[in-house]
Amino acid sequence: MTNYPGASGNGNPSSREHGSDAGFGQRVDQIGSEAQQLWSDARGAVDDLGQTLDLRGRVERNPYGMMAAALGVGYVLGGGLFTPLTARILKLGVRLAALPFVKDELLGMAETAFQGYQTGRSVVGSPAREGSASADASAAGTPRPPSY
Repeated sequence: MTNYPGASGNGNPSSREHGSDAGFGQRVDQIGSEAQQLWSDARGAVDDLGQTLDLRGRVERNPYGMMAAALGVGYVLGGGLFTPLTARILKLGVRLAALPFVKDELLGMAETAFQGYQTGRSVVGSPAREGSASADASAAGTPRPPSY
């Protein structure tokens, strides 16, 4: 049995007095006014949040960006976060994000290889000139040094 403030008697209809009905009515009015106060406080909080975020201004300045943000929020709240589609999208995103790093590494390796080729070509080109000079010297009759 629930006892309300201002209620009297043991719960039997015959023991209720006329004043207890007035106490119950006051309680209902109090609950109604508290509910209205809670509703107005909630509306005020939502309005304050709306002014802080300036959603209307953001939508006017960047409608496509806000549409994309709304789609993203809806996707996440709709349960799309842990789906195979999300895994594929993340995998593609990681690949696209890593592409510049891989490209830089490949260009660096190619540049190093090209420099090595240029260096090797100039080193290989020098003995060939000496070899042709030593061939000229041996043709002239001077002995050439032994090669090991």
